[in-house]
Amino acid sequence: MREAVRGERLILAAKAAAAASVAWLLAPYVPFADAEYSYYAPLGVLVSMYPTVAGSARAGAQSLAGLGLGLVLGLGALGLVFVGMPAVIAVALVVGAGLVASGIRVLGAGGDWVAIAALFVLLLGGPDADEFSLSYLLTMAFGVLVGVLTNVLVFPPLYLRRAADGLTALRDAVCADLRDVADALDGRAIDAARLSNAGTGLADMLDDAAAEVRVGEESTRANPRSRRRGADRRLNENRMAALERSTRATLELADLLARAAHERAFTDAATRHGLATAVRASADLVEARAADPQVGSRLTAADTALDGAMAHIAGRPAAPDAEAYSHAYAYAAALCVRRIVDASREFVAATG
Repeated sequence: MREAVRGERLILAAKAAAAASVAWLLAPYVPFADAEYSYYAPLGVLVSMYPTVAGSARAGAQSLAGLGLGLVLGLGALGLVFVGMPAVIAVALVVGAGLVASGIRVLGAGGDWVAIAALFVLLLGGPDADEFSLSYLLTMAFGVLVGVLTNVLVFPPLYLRRAADGLTALRDAVCADLRDVADALDGRAIDAARLSNAGTGLADMLDDAAAEVRVGEESTRANPRSRRRGADRRLNENRMAALERSTRATLELADLLARAAHERAFTDAATRHGLATAVRASADLVEARAADPQVGSRLTAADTALDGAMAHIAGRPAAPDAEAYSHAYAYAAALCVRRIVDASREFVAATG
């Protein structure tokens, strides 16, 4: 329900309602279209009223393409009926062929209209099928035009801030899970249960944040409000790139250490403490905002902590097979931390 009553959704609903009313009132004046079919104009508004301007234009064009293909299919089937094909076979033909044609990838959302339009022409067109088809197409096109223009001219939606909020939520979750991993490492023994819980929900949050960034990027296209928001768009892109790498490395780190704990292959307390220190420093680094004046010191601290952990792992004497296997886990964990630090380093370089 929160999503349904968000401000952006309510604004979109209000614009769609107003545009549908305008389209219905003006549809009788569309050239070469019969006023009897004016009710298709509000339908054209509906198929084109998307959360972004680019999405509206794309959905409108795809719907009209699918509609046009369906009209041709319906007229062809109607011609076969006129020369003797049973109507029941013609219905099956247009529905089957329409559903096959709807799989054409370039049609996108318009694929759903192929079978519907073909069926409408076949069942409703009658002897005036050509006039019905032309009025149907022109009136729908007029509705699409009204919908797209409304979306462009009336408070065109821009979702950069919403994308930034999603990225901030993801960043905070990654940092919290990294600190949970560090606390699990710093215990008397690795807390496998705590490691198993670390990362829970991170993958879904990453998918959600990526979707929000894509919508935010799309909302800038053909949007007059985006002219001075180029810096915000680039910042979201850079944050997404860094957080995607950090999130995946965090998930791998938690899984790796949980498996090590179950196999009791990670028993050296000094190694665990060194890695815990590096993980905490990486969390502090990920938490840094763009242009944070302290980011340089955080990056240095993370590098220093990770170098210290690696030096300890490399300096340990040869050990039995189980201990050597523990070495492998330690190196793999350090590599995950290195990926997190490097992702943040590139973000700092891109936004500094």
